[in-house]
Amino acid sequence: MKALFNAVLYRPLFNLLIFLYNIIPGHDIGLAIIALTLIVKFVLHPFAKQSIKAQKAMQELQPKLNELKEKYKNDKEKMTQEMLKLYKEEKVNPFSSCLPLLLQFPFLIAVFLVFKNGLSSESLNLLYPFIKNPGTINAISLGFLNLAKPNAVLAVLAGAAQYWQTKMMLVSAPPKDLQNKEGAKDETMTAIMSKQMTFMMPLFTVIIGLTLPGGLTLYFLVFSLLMGFQQMALLKKDGKISGKNITTPPRI
Repeated sequence: MKALFNAVLYRPLFNLLIFLYNIIPGHDIGLAIIALTLIVKFVLHPFAKQSIKAQKAMQELQPKLNELKEKYKNDKEKMTQEMLKLYKEEKVNPFSSCLPLLLQFPFLIAVFLVFKNGLSSESLNLLYPFIKNPGTINAISLGFLNLAKPNAVLAVLAGAAQYWQTKMMLVSAPPKDLQNKEGAKDETMTAIMSKQMTFMMPLFTVIIGLTLPGGLTLYFLVFSLLMGFQQMALLKKDGKISGKNITTPPRI
């Protein structure tokens, strides 16, 4: 399984990184990482797009689901039947937001390993015969940024970018006068968990970023920014970003 993973994902991505490093003027590894991130994001775009749309569809469907939970709170079987019927009528798959993430996971692990191990010259023996061996990889980007070592500034920027991206998809809690109703309890809990993750994941990114090579943190930063812009474009296209709407977090 490991050999298949290396052959299908890790080694091709590593070779692509070195190819970009070879052709970019000045052989700047930082620019090569940014270029590779753009390519990865392009490949994963359809999966991310499907996941974002599925999340928004589930948010929009939540009020109707709450009505069913309230109406059939004493008949769980009927509640389940009606919820499945609603999903079918609205053409919403409750698991469709998770599947794209699962499909991306092996790909992202490969990228993680490429940036974690690929900046060392020892990895160059994995190059294909048609990829020029640069001999050594200069880990200094833009003349001052050492991407082979942890970088606190990149870690903080990556956390901030992830906060901006996740906050955009924040689930709002129902109004306070409805929160005690049976049908709204699940939505309230979802909103609480969503808000916690909005803060915890960026914090986790900063902490991890302080221990990882700067090249990998740079990837996280660029990828989060691209993901955020993709979300913004999709939400604006669907008319979900305009004043106060379901993507706007409740005021505290």
